[in-house]
Amino acid sequence: MVLTALHPLVRAEVTAEAPAAGTDPADLEQTVWLRLLERLASGAALPDPARWVRDTVRADVRRARRAALREHPHADDGPDAGPGSCPERATLGADERRALRAAVARLPGRCTGLLTALLDPGDRTYREIAGELGMSQGSLGPMRSRCLGCLRTILATEVAAPRARGRVR
Repeated sequence: MVLTALHPLVRAEVTAEAPAAGTDPADLEQTVWLRLLERLASGAALPDPARWVRDTVRADVRRARRAALREHPHADDGPDAGPGSCPERATLGADERRALRAAVARLPGRCTGLLTALLDPGDRTYREIAGELGMSQGSLGPMRSRCLGCLRTILATEVAAPRARGRVR
């Protein structure tokens, strides 16, 4: 049968041409088989099946390349869309930032100043933060850890902790 005889050729052509179009070889192979079955169902003859397969694969690759050049993703789509790209995400992000800032403001001692400086979008260095707070650069790390522990405690009391499921021992 023609289909069995053409299977290795279709697979080889698709495997060779699909990467150039940036398409999935399985999708391209499926398209070629569909076109072949449509042609056979219409009663059209295949005088040179091997040439027809090569021409069809290359035509579909060209079609896929043209489509890829015309199609551009929408700016708001995709996993890397920022918080401002969706009103819901922007609102949730603003609420989270507001809750975080409120919790930081309730921290004891110098933690408020330290975490505020670390959260600053200016991306300052530890040396700059230490100079601003009047403390040694080496004590910033341990103090940051203690302050984050306090912040974790404050946020844990505000956010409902998940309940244990099943039997509790």
